Amino acid sequence: QVQLVESGGGLVQSGGSLRLSCAASGFSFSAYSMSWYRQAPGKERESVARVSTTGIVANYPSSVNGRFAISRDNAKNTVYLQMTSLKPEDTAVYLCNAQFLSNNYWGQGTQVTVSS
Repeated sequence: QVQLVESGGGLVQSGGSLRLSCAASGFSFSAYSMSWYRQAPGKERESVARVSTTGIVANYPSSVNGRFAISRDNAKNTVYLQMTSLKPEDTAVYLCNAQFLSNNYWGQGTQVTVSS
């Protein structure tokens, strides 16, 4: 049974930091590219970070570049998203995604709320 379980979200003040985790099970984690997406109310889902199977990180979108950092630990089947200098516009549900060929898995998401 495939599972992606996000954790680490919460309420933080503007300028604060959070570290999100996504624990994977039920598939060969190391063979999958891993990504973090976010979705704010009334907005489209946005990709914010992606890391390849070998740890190569794709360019971040300008909205988070320099503030967010993705990493993965294949030994722990976990992907992380370190978020710093958080802004109110970062408020969203953050979702973990695993992708390999036609396989595409999603977690349930974790809420991040940044107060001004």
